[in-house]
Amino acid sequence: MNIFSDNRISGAINADIPSLVGLLNSAYRGEDSKNGWTTEAHLIAGNVRTDAAAVEEVIKKDNSVILKYSDEAGTIIGCVNLQQHGNKVYLGMFAVSPLLQGGGVGKKLLLAAEEYALQINCPVIYMTVISVRTELIDWYKRHGYEDKGERKSFEEDGLTGKHLQQLEFLVLEKTI
Repeated sequence: MNIFSDNRISGAINADIPSLVGLLNSAYRGEDSKNGWTTEAHLIAGNVRTDAAAVEEVIKKDNSVILKYSDEAGTIIGCVNLQQHGNKVYLGMFAVSPLLQGGGVGKKLLLAAEEYALQINCPVIYMTVISVRTELIDWYKRHGYEDKGERKSFEEDGLTGKHLQQLEFLVLEKTI
């Protein structure tokens, strides 16, 4: 039984890893990402946001789930990772296909994240966003997330690309 209000949203499995990697990389890195507004290509060089090993690790991790949004043909066009940390849920790996951004898929995934958090008795969702991504931060704020004033360093990790400027994360949080 699907606990989500949109039946196109379900939990990802290992067989989805190649599609999830392709989606995450195309939404954030390289030329394809420039077709959408979530691109980080102007901030981080390269075409890799994640790889299969990292996605598999997130799927296998305790208290972690990746939700996928599939179109009518079964193609994964959106995803989000949710990890329970105490009575809060961390939201990450949030992506929508660059060619389909602005069509409501992201909003539906945010709603599903809230439904999931409530299902596991976690009244707070938080995330980290690159602090210079003001358009993205404003979008999250319009959806009830607040800047809590907390900042975290964003270090290069050898996988996700060379930073083109110094970057840091800010923490956004929403009580549901």
